[in-house]
Amino acid sequence: HENLHNSVDDALLLKRKSEEVLFQLNGRCIYLVGMMGSGKSTVGKILAEVLGYSFFDSDKLVEQAVGMPSVAQIFKVHSEAFFRDNESSVLRDLSSMRRLVVATGGGAVIRPVNWKNMKKGLSVWLDVPLEALARRIAKVGTASRPLLDQPSGDPYTMAFSKLSMLAEQRGDAYANADVRVSLEEIASKLGHDDVSKLTPIDIALEPFHKCLNITSLSPCS
Repeated sequence: HENLHNSVDDALLLKRKSEEVLFQLNGRCIYLVGMMGSGKSTVGKILAEVLGYSFFDSDKLVEQAVGMPSVAQIFKVHSEAFFRDNESSVLRDLSSMRRLVVATGGGAVIRPVNWKNMKKGLSVWLDVPLEALARRIAKVGTASRPLLDQPSGDPYTMAFSKLSMLAEQRGDAYANADVRVSLEEIASKLGHDDVSKLTPIDIALEPFHKCLNITSLSPCS
């Protein structure tokens, strides 16, 4: 009963915060960036629902545009560069729209042209500790994640090693986001010793707290 009560309270708080932020957003899109497995789709769907926005996953849109069932297959049949070109086209098209929450692919941040388009809206970086990411990915497998898929070895060790390399390459790019949502900071604030104890609503609330403190989010047409 206590857990149910807390979740209802959190949901009501989330709705109230979303109403405060809606005026400032004034229809602008939200782009979620972050490493693979950071929860962009899960959090994005929650944000879209409470804001009354539509939700899109840019990876899924690329799959549809190319006519292939997965990003892994696109990498295999074509190349990463082919995927990135299509990803940039998708983000360009989305940037001309309004009232969307977009979960971007983990590598979308490496191209400046993507930032040019995402900066038309509000960009939010979900910053998750690498250890937590590696645990999540090792648990579900890497077959759907072409940059992590390895033929052999301990899943956690292999995932952590590859994620560390990607984080080093992309860390500065993620920092371009308008809002940084640090799961470690949220966990610390809520008295948790592990980010895995956070609920999706805990995480979804943070962009709204941060948005209300961004002066550049003043209403604009």
